[in-house]
Amino acid sequence: MSSFRHQTIFDSVNNAFEGIIHALRTQRNLRIHFLAAVVVIALAIIVSVTRIELIVLLISITFVLIAEMINTAVEGAIDVATTSFDPMAKLAKDVAAGAVLIATINAVAVGYLIFSARVESRSGRLLDRLRDGPALLTIVAIVITIAGVIGAKAWSGRGTPLRGGLPSGHAAIAFAAWVGITYAAGAHRRFVVSSIALVMAVLVAQTRVESGVHSTLEVFLGALLGGLTTLALFQLAR
Repeated sequence: MSSFRHQTIFDSVNNAFEGIIHALRTQRNLRIHFLAAVVVIALAIIVSVTRIELIVLLISITFVLIAEMINTAVEGAIDVATTSFDPMAKLAKDVAAGAVLIATINAVAVGYLIFSARVESRSGRLLDRLRDGPALLTIVAIVITIAGVIGAKAWSGRGTPLRGGLPSGHAAIAFAAWVGITYAAGAHRRFVVSSIALVMAVLVAQTRVESGVHSTLEVFLGALLGGLTTLALFQLAR
């Protein structure tokens, strides 16, 4: 008799794990929540949250995962029970989905309250380092400019990421570098250095037009994108 009960308990635990694995395999939302939970826990360890904060995070995460699995179970049971549209069946699914939404909103609020102060402090220190390092900020600006160029080309559907299309990537990078060099140069030699960098940027833009790769408008928009992006970053870091 005891052996039968032991086997039954073992089967129950095994079935529970099978349910978890099946839900993870078949439910996209649960996989997203599970991945988010792993990231949040790892981040909590990295930033050294307190024990109480970690307990609150774990409880909030558990509520979300439980709510998502109950929602999955409710939907499965309703789909088996009825093959036609039933307003009450729809209402039951909506209520179960609402439970997931409430649990998710609570988890997001808890995460914000716990991490916001730490993220603000760390981002402030990062901006301080960027403010004191114009060269590093210039590199960041160029990377963002490149991403903007690729995004604009994808949106316009013209050219390739490295050649042709709207806007000119070469002009964007050249003018981003010009603004960055202007900020990086010392006050006593800024005018000369900035002037040389501007001439080089203009020459780069001119070669793109003369070679027929870009039109004057495409080069102008690229220069505008690179220059304004870099200028905005330096102004925000001030």
